[in-house]
Amino acid sequence: MVVTGDITAPLTEAIAEAEELIRGADFIRTDIDLAEGYSYLGQSIHAVMQLAWSRALTHPFFVTSTGPYTKMGLDNPDTLYYSADLVAGAEYRVTGTRGTTTDLSFQVITGNYDPDRVPGGDDAFDDRRLDIAADGSFELWFGPYGSDETRPNHFTLADGATTLAVREVFGDWLAEQKGTIAIERVDTVGTPADEPDIAVLTKRYRVAGKMLLSRINTWFNFPKWFYLDLPVNTFTEPRLTPGGLSTQFSSVGHYDLADDEAMIITVPRSDAPYQGFQLGSMWYISLDYIGHQTSLNSAQAQTDPDGMIRMVVSRRDPGVANWIETTGRSHGILQIRWQRTSAPIPACAGPTAQVIAFDDVAQHLPFHSHNVIDADGWRERIAARQRGIASRMLG
Repeated sequence: MVVTGDITAPLTEAIAEAEELIRGADFIRTDIDLAEGYSYLGQSIHAVMQLAWSRALTHPFFVTSTGPYTKMGLDNPDTLYYSADLVAGAEYRVTGTRGTTTDLSFQVITGNYDPDRVPGGDDAFDDRRLDIAADGSFELWFGPYGSDETRPNHFTLADGATTLAVREVFGDWLAEQKGTIAIERVDTVGTPADEPDIAVLTKRYRVAGKMLLSRINTWFNFPKWFYLDLPVNTFTEPRLTPGGLSTQFSSVGHYDLADDEAMIITVPRSDAPYQGFQLGSMWYISLDYIGHQTSLNSAQAQTDPDGMIRMVVSRRDPGVANWIETTGRSHGILQIRWQRTSAPIPACAGPTAQVIAFDDVAQHLPFHSHNVIDADGWRERIAARQRGIASRMLG
């Protein structure tokens, strides 16, 4: 068959346009910011190529599209993200085993993320709504109105449902083990998928290009919607997380710190099974959380004797266990999440932030002697992060 035209052109043109967006971002201050932007571009290309080629409307399966090397949307360092395609009118069976992670949640998404809006989360729930067998196994059914709604673990898909998103959230990165999950479309299981022809491949390149620009534009705008109109170096009161995550509350903000400044964040240790804090860059992605402590959850953080978690955000090392490293970013995103909650998180359980001179950190920590860590202790904390991520990524 003779192929006419350049079937990769939509993607290569989108890459060039995306590079212009990256290079022209108005928040770039340093070479570090620009280099991170180009890394983000490369990771986004990787992600959309994977998504376009794994797109499986007739024979879906779960894909991990967000991770350490395909970051987007202020990805949570504690979370494994899976997603599978849905189509109107089809019925799906999801099977798996519940691991020992702190949280496992499901979200049916209607529509898509785009530069103008956040898609609806038609139904979002954690595994407390499921009947799970004694051995940890479970079976879920998703189908249109009129499908067999008498079955246990049956969920009706709204019109326009496009994606089933699954999040598995870790507390103790070394001790907890992820579960398993799989999806099949009832009317196609046991049959082979069609082999892609030139027309399908042409569409995939076009879809990848469209996805790339949507991804870049959307997450450029997301901080503007929910973060950047807030006073700098402050947090919102806890609120339901935008985007349909009915099982998650969050408190957000953005920071801007000089090299000789530090931010003391104080938050009560929550009874919620999951409570986690992270920094993000202005590209709205996580900072390096493998070789640096740029996030802490309540299983990892040191809690003071008064029940408070106190974290020090700074570029320089203050010599305390709860140091949150900015990794050279003078400005960026702040976010605390609470998950698997049984009630709304009240304002009194939210965080406070105070910017101080870096040299005054010790006098602003009421249990400073309890917080101090030496170089060997810090190295072991980083080693634990590296080992936790390494074991999580196997398979």
